[in-house]
Amino acid sequence: MVEHERTRSVVRTDSLVRPIPLEPDGVVPQGVLAMVLSPQDRPAARARYEADGVYLHPDPIIPADLLVRASAGMDALTRGEYETGIPPEPSFWNPGDDPNKLIKIEIPQACSRAILALVSHPALGELAHALTDAAMVQVWWVQLLIKAPAQTNRVGAQVGWHQDRQYWGQWEEGSELFTAWVAVSDVPEEAGPVRYVRGSHRWGLLGQGDFFAQDLQNQRIAAPAGQRWEEVAGVLPPGGVSFHHQLTVHGSSENRGTFPRRSFAIHLRTERSRPVNNAREGLAALIDDPQRCPVIYGDRSADRARIGG
Repeated sequence: MVEHERTRSVVRTDSLVRPIPLEPDGVVPQGVLAMVLSPQDRPAARARYEADGVYLHPDPIIPADLLVRASAGMDALTRGEYETGIPPEPSFWNPGDDPNKLIKIEIPQACSRAILALVSHPALGELAHALTDAAMVQVWWVQLLIKAPAQTNRVGAQVGWHQDRQYWGQWEEGSELFTAWVAVSDVPEEAGPVRYVRGSHRWGLLGQGDFFAQDLQNQRIAAPAGQRWEEVAGVLPPGGVSFHHQLTVHGSSENRGTFPRRSFAIHLRTERSRPVNNAREGLAALIDDPQRCPVIYGDRSADRARIGG
């Protein structure tokens, strides 16, 4: 296997929070994107996403009070407490498992109203629209992720280099799928942020990598000849978000900080997507359930995956 030079760059997100004023019922008003991404900044943001396969938004877009409530909801799920009475989908980690392993719980929004409010927050939809020019953006899967601080003399939980698309075979080739990774806690460099390989979404589906690999430093993915391996660290404040393309190579090292790294991986699709044979199965099984898979921008009138409409 050919070794490629690996360089790292850290994208800092140190700007001040710009609070989002809510309507009396708690709903974010129309035009909220103007508060989180100015009109003059939108073309550059989209160009960066298209060129790099990743976009890190420099300011928090999730309100602080919602982060607190969603964090409490995360803790409840780890204890097996489900506010709605609905359990999560079968998950890699279950209550009673080792909390020092990566806590990864599937479809947590079905269990907690606060988590549902976070994953369906309109600012996420508006920003996703700005990056993709989509007429519709829908949540189709969500993962709760908690990475505990590594214990002394013990290697902490890691996420191996991988491309999301290698796990998403239920979707037709060419479907527009991407992920919003929302930081619930502060995610500095020492907390083991997601590391993205800039421009790797243009390498095609490599058929390599393993999400569950636990030796990120020695795991190798063969980049195409002549391509540069450049890592971008997703350093984010609480309420910050990064978006990445389904083919972008990414992974994360252990948490060397002093507090758990908390986040949600919110998998999104646009109207330019469709399950294979339009079947509701596997990771596409829930897309007609608005309580699990809310539309967060536009509506489904232009959706290729609609049934009976």
